[in-house]
Amino acid sequence: MPDPTRDATAPRDDSAPRDDDPAPRDRAELEPWFVDRYAQYWSSQGLSVIEGRMVGHLLLSDQPVSADELAKASGASRGSVSTYTRRLVEIGFVRRVRRPGDRSHYFVMDADVWGGFLDNEHAYLVKQRELASTALELMPPSGPAHERIRNMHGYMEWLLGYYGTLRSEWARHKEGLAGADENPPRP
Repeated sequence: MPDPTRDATAPRDDSAPRDDDPAPRDRAELEPWFVDRYAQYWSSQGLSVIEGRMVGHLLLSDQPVSADELAKASGASRGSVSTYTRRLVEIGFVRRVRRPGDRSHYFVMDADVWGGFLDNEHAYLVKQRELASTALELMPPSGPAHERIRNMHGYMEWLLGYYGTLRSEWARHKEGLAGADENPPRP
């Protein structure tokens, strides 16, 4: 069935992964399949495809990965790898590590990168709420701008109210995942 949201006259990028592409049959096919899809989903949020490829590669890696390896895996220059890894470190998705006797930087993801994502999201929400609070104190209490900022503050406050529940529910859910390796989930 054709995608009604896609311009029918626009050329299709046949190299882009498609959701209906077959799943990989073995470990050798897994990495390119997973990395391509992860990068596609990452970029659908307005983020860089290259950065998404790096994250996808790191998610599958059992060992720390060098900048050279990330450049090769993502098809990016060393300069791009440096830029994107710096950003990924800043947002808590990646940690920079060193190996004994080696001056190179390596990159790893924590096992619970998603719990770290929740923590970073919390810090973001707090900062946005504080920004809205300051704006509300200084702007006239009427008009469309005031209503937008009031809603911004209210939305951040509302989400922050769920943070404790989300964090504890994630911890509980994660405990249940510990024994689930024998029966991996299927969509």
